[in-house]
Amino acid sequence: MEAALALIGEDLKNVELQFKKDLQSNVPLIRKVAEYVVSSGGKRIRPALLLLAANLCGYRGERHVPLASVVEFIHTATLLHDDVVDNANLRRGIASANTLWGNEASVLVGDFLFSKSFSLMVADGDLRVLGVLSNATTLIAEGEVLQLVSTSDLDMTEERYVEVVRCKTAILLSAACHAGAIIGGAAPDQEAALRDFGMDLGIAFQLMDDTLDYVANEDEFGKSIGHDLEEGKITLPLIHTLQRCTPSERNLIGDIVAKDILAAEDFHAVFDLVHTYGGIDYAMGKAREYIEQAKTHLHAFAASPGKTALQSLADYVVTRAK
Repeated sequence: MEAALALIGEDLKNVELQFKKDLQSNVPLIRKVAEYVVSSGGKRIRPALLLLAANLCGYRGERHVPLASVVEFIHTATLLHDDVVDNANLRRGIASANTLWGNEASVLVGDFLFSKSFSLMVADGDLRVLGVLSNATTLIAEGEVLQLVSTSDLDMTEERYVEVVRCKTAILLSAACHAGAIIGGAAPDQEAALRDFGMDLGIAFQLMDDTLDYVANEDEFGKSIGHDLEEGKITLPLIHTLQRCTPSERNLIGDIVAKDILAAEDFHAVFDLVHTYGGIDYAMGKAREYIEQAKTHLHAFAASPGKTALQSLADYVVTRAK
């Protein structure tokens, strides 16, 4: 990860400065909450993808930094809203904004960040970039609702799960790569290649995130382990398990998922079944498949430091559990 980001280190520093500039507001609480979330230690993968895509396409102007900031603002807004919906108490290893300031402040500051993002996109003046990023925000909202209506659904299929992931997570990574390609003046086939690279990378990223919920150390993961299960989220490790377990085991999982509050033995019962039926290995294997597919899209580009950096970033996604 560090080696991949070294290529754009100066640009990432400028993105951080851009955050501070763009977070200006006459309402102190907005700045306080937004700065807390934006500065809470994220890997900046989405802005990094935009910067790397632009670099790969030979971009040498100044628009990439503000647009990278926009992508992170959109992401941050979704985090604020997600944590309210999920009743999360941790984000990146520290107290979530809704824990500190309440749900109302988190939702409203998230709204501010969305609104600010669109103002910045309009200021950039590129209708194609605006179209890509605005479409992404629409699909993110659709993905969140699709996930909500799928809560505790034991009949959730892998196909529908992947559709949720495409909308909820992967679309913004795809849009970041696509926007970088647009401002870099890439040829149509290269634009499509970077767009598809980001989509496959984003699916793999969420697959690993969902898998880590069953295996990671809470301090390392940065959010409550087992929280997805407690929220009734049926993710790929559990989908795989539900398709292979006995009827009595399926009923047990259903009873546990339906509970509002889970006891330690509930978590252990489901975790044991997921491990027994290979749900972890299956989901990680799928993530690796998506990463390998993502890297094939980069064949549209000649060898370069930018291409190597994107390949390294892709590999990071499936090694971060180690």
